[in-house]
Amino acid sequence: MNNSIESNTQKEGSFSRSLTLLDGALLVIGSMIGSGIFIVSADIARSVGSAGWLVVVWLISGFITLTAALSYGELSGMYPQAGGQYVYLREAFGKLYGFLYGWSFFAVIQTGTIAAVGVAFGKFAGYLNPSLGDENILFQSGAYHISAAQVVGIGTIVFLTFLNTLGVKSGKWIQFFFTFAKIAAMAALIIFGFSFFSDHSIWAMNWQDAWQAKKISKDVGVITHESLSGATLIVAICVAMVGALFSSDAWNSVTFIAGEIRKPERNIGLSLFIGTVVVTLLYVSMNFMYLNVMSVSEIAHAPSDRVATAAALKIFSGNGAKIIALLIMVSTFGCNNGLILSGARVYYTMAKDGLFLPAAKKLNNKGVPSQALWMQCFWASALCLSGKYGDLLDFIIFTVLLFYILTIAGIFKLRRAAPNHPRPYKAFGYPLIPAVYILLASFICIVLLKFKPDYTWPGLIIVLIGLPIYYFLQKNNTTATQ
Repeated sequence: MNNSIESNTQKEGSFSRSLTLLDGALLVIGSMIGSGIFIVSADIARSVGSAGWLVVVWLISGFITLTAALSYGELSGMYPQAGGQYVYLREAFGKLYGFLYGWSFFAVIQTGTIAAVGVAFGKFAGYLNPSLGDENILFQSGAYHISAAQVVGIGTIVFLTFLNTLGVKSGKWIQFFFTFAKIAAMAALIIFGFSFFSDHSIWAMNWQDAWQAKKISKDVGVITHESLSGATLIVAICVAMVGALFSSDAWNSVTFIAGEIRKPERNIGLSLFIGTVVVTLLYVSMNFMYLNVMSVSEIAHAPSDRVATAAALKIFSGNGAKIIALLIMVSTFGCNNGLILSGARVYYTMAKDGLFLPAAKKLNNKGVPSQALWMQCFWASALCLSGKYGDLLDFIIFTVLLFYILTIAGIFKLRRAAPNHPRPYKAFGYPLIPAVYILLASFICIVLLKFKPDYTWPGLIIVLIGLPIYYFLQKNNTTATQ
């Protein structure tokens, strides 16, 4: 079995397997934690309106993410190659499904996230120096404008892309430092929020009616509460989970760099498990801290949804905004490094299959796909300038869930289609745990499809645009081989 796996990895001999289990776990953690945890609890609080249900939304999101991560362990052991989810879909369902994922990944999923996280860095840099923020408009033509935050975001994307072209070790050390820094900073904020905030009446008040779910209006001037129960509560939870799931996304980044992980058949699955557990614990703890220093209504109406900033202002007074700005800058910088490092490996593998620009399959003298990195950089920068990255990410979250469902369904397909393929690690709790994920994620998708069409149809359209592109590429490949 081990010999078979080794021969499978040797086909990618041009990649250097220099990343350890710790590197993999830090990539998962660093890629997952961006700016979402500091912001989206406001929207969740408006959707469910109580302390108990706020925490439940984060717990369910963490559980769903963990079940997916545990299921991916089997696939990563079977196919320890660069490309991750693209490879799993290709092997389970064919090139078309792999391409549609890869197309969406390049068009919006990865590049849109890189753009959004880069601009978030610029926005919070504006707290420290207003000339760098989104209120400093550098160019305007009608409704379109370019802010300093967008330019700063592009600058960080270009800088991190350049560093990652110098070799995987450069990206590895950036990930190591910034991920440890953000974990330490979040842990310190949680501890300070409980240890140095003396008004315990807020915590008690939040938990007095912890399970009285209600929809809270966004208008601070005229606050209204609409009680939720039964079907309306289920819908509210599913809708609220969009933000929480997006904040927990990118957990699968480590699968994209499988060609550079030591003992990938073991370490990728462990990296996924360790990373998702650590992030879920941090996220839930952050929300407990919010509930200790702010009422649910205060969380729901945090200025510009910046919940962490509002909490820090209560804990640290005047210095709170600067402390959170620094924390988010560290968090988003490390997050983007992980996204940039891992994303290019998907385009590299697609190019080797003839489904992406040929230059993307070339490795530079440092053993990294530098051309693929710069292609990703160019498109992410264009999305920064478009100003539409936020809308695109809203569109794609439904589609991201669909691809996760399809990938995990691939485990069942491959158990039948390739029963003798080496499986050094089998999906935890198979078939129950993978089936639970498919059922939960499918239910959320159905609810979003019915009640939030703005989140669904645009994403499906982006995926479907990939169909003619795929058939064009296939036709060209066939012509080239004749």
